[in-house]
Amino acid sequence: MAHPRRMILIGFLMLLLGGVILPYLMTIHVIDVTAINEVLAWVLIFGSYAMSVVGLFLGVIGFATYTRSKRTPK
Repeated sequence: MAHPRRMILIGFLMLLLGGVILPYLMTIHVIDVTAINEVLAWVLIFGSYAMSVVGLFLGVIGFATYTRSKRTPK
C-alpha cells in the first residue's frame, strides 16, 4: 500500500473491531461463544485476537511510512 493514511485507518478499524468490539460483544453474550460449535468459537476468538494484532502492526507501519514520507526533503 502506498497510502500511509489508509494503512493507519484500516489498522485502527481492525484494532477497534478485533480488540474492543468483538470481545465486548462476546463478554455480554450478544455473540454467544458457548452456544456455537467449538471449532467456530475457536476461530472467532483467535480471529478477533489476530485482527487486533494485525491492526496494531498495520497502524505502526502506517505511522512509520507517514513520518518517513513527511521527513524526506523534496
